[in-house]
Amino acid sequence: MPAGAAITGTTDTSRIEAPVTYKAYLMCAFAAFGGIFFGYDTGWMGGIMGMPYYIRQYTHLDYPPTGTSDADVALQHAFVLPGWQQSLLTGILSCGTFFGALIAGDIADRIGRRWTIISGCLTFTVGCILETASTTLATMVVGRLIAGAGVGFISAIIILYMSEIAPKKVRGALVAGYQFCITIGILLANCVVYATQNRLDTGSYRIPIAVQFIWAIILGIGLFLLPESPRYFVKKGKLKEAAKALANVRGQPIDSEYIRDELAEIIANHEYELSVVPQTSYMATWTNCFNGNFTKSSSNLRRTLTGIGLQAMQQLTGINFIFYYGVVFFKSLHTISNPFLISLITTLVNVCSTPISFYLVERFGRRSLLIIGGTGMVISQYIVGIIGVTVGQDKGDQTNKSAVSAMIAFICINIAMFASTWGPCAWVVIGEIFPLPIRSRGIALSTASNWFWNCIIAIITPYLVDAQYANLSSKIFFMWGSLCIISVTFSYFLVPETKGLSLEQVDRMLEEVGPRESRGWVPHSTFAAEMGLVEKGITFGGEHIEHKAGDTSDLEAAHTVHTKQVV
Repeated sequence: MPAGAAITGTTDTSRIEAPVTYKAYLMCAFAAFGGIFFGYDTGWMGGIMGMPYYIRQYTHLDYPPTGTSDADVALQHAFVLPGWQQSLLTGILSCGTFFGALIAGDIADRIGRRWTIISGCLTFTVGCILETASTTLATMVVGRLIAGAGVGFISAIIILYMSEIAPKKVRGALVAGYQFCITIGILLANCVVYATQNRLDTGSYRIPIAVQFIWAIILGIGLFLLPESPRYFVKKGKLKEAAKALANVRGQPIDSEYIRDELAEIIANHEYELSVVPQTSYMATWTNCFNGNFTKSSSNLRRTLTGIGLQAMQQLTGINFIFYYGVVFFKSLHTISNPFLISLITTLVNVCSTPISFYLVERFGRRSLLIIGGTGMVISQYIVGIIGVTVGQDKGDQTNKSAVSAMIAFICINIAMFASTWGPCAWVVIGEIFPLPIRSRGIALSTASNWFWNCIIAIITPYLVDAQYANLSSKIFFMWGSLCIISVTFSYFLVPETKGLSLEQVDRMLEEVGPRESRGWVPHSTFAAEMGLVEKGITFGGEHIEHKAGDTSDLEAAHTVHTKQVV
């Protein structure tokens, strides 16, 4: 962009973003790799809790006999980790990720999206070292807590980063790639656990844990090569760096009209949002997330509670019950001969179903998928519960194997419905509904909600299904199905349709229509035009004066703002 050139916005709503290039696809695809952290850490713990050597080491029980007498069978059933240990080992990770996600929102606004993700990789590595070296419960718990904090950093800010750099036409599909990487992580964890399950040494659990180092190294090094989010630079008032980053992300020359138009729209939208809700102090950056009236779709309070609620509902579908406790649950039924294999099959269904969402999320939209997918899960889970309490009960040699197979089939259908709808869409929506001034903290709060409920489910589930406690067994699917009804209702009344809109256009849409009318909304103006950037613009060159975020007087009066020259 030559010295003295001005960023003059456009009134054309179709020109506020540069054309899609392969570079944007590749950047987002690589960033989505962070989902492997989430998925792999979800997958391996459930597997190793069913490993004979791991159970022996952490309970000091002798290996049970392999006979078929009543006494031998009783010893085999008793050879499991206590419910409190299962809760602690699984739930402590989610505790770490909860706090990690909250802290990440602050850090991302201070040091940038890229460096926050890299910091998460380093934190995760420290936790992974402790997990791998552990031979006692205390060391494993501390390692899980620290690794969880790293995963919290990554899970929150990857969504933020991807949403801010992805082109609007394919943003849903690209962010859905994050969920796909989660499923791949779960699958890889199950494969490694399946391969080491019968080892009678520390390698049985240390190998699955140590594999995680690979993901940290790849993502950490890769982020050094990717550009920072241009919207982060706009938020910091560094327009020169914002122009360079945007040109890099879009694969366009820095003096391209597309870059000028898109950057002008981002700046104008940011200044507009700050004029509505000024950020006057550190505490205000958090309290602003809860400003406004809940009945108004565009209020920060409504957006924040929608994000928090959506992530809570994603966990309350019960999907992680299957991935955390699949092996333990299938064992508890006493009707499945190889629980590890069934767990691997359910994971394969998860992986194979997720790519379907790449097409569906851009073809039918986020809102429709959440409603349809939730309805499908309600039906599937009620069927599993009904079969489990009737013809699928454990009756020894007289067990109805066809009924058990039907239960597994509908569990797989339930997973497929989740993987193609709620799995990706919940992440896509929280990356789109927040305005720039509160985006990092809004996504952090939403992600923290995901991990909070993940933690609650991880802690209470063993007590719900364990024979020593509530002993719900397959009846727990009635609970998950009922919670899915709430999820569908939540989506119908509160989740807007954001398909095909830029992040700035989503802001405008929420100001003008409610969720149930959002599908038919069409952009009709630009923030750049309304804030005066079309006529006067922002001049690059001349005086060395930095643009100050939050100062809207120059825009409202259509005056020229001077920044450092862009070379």
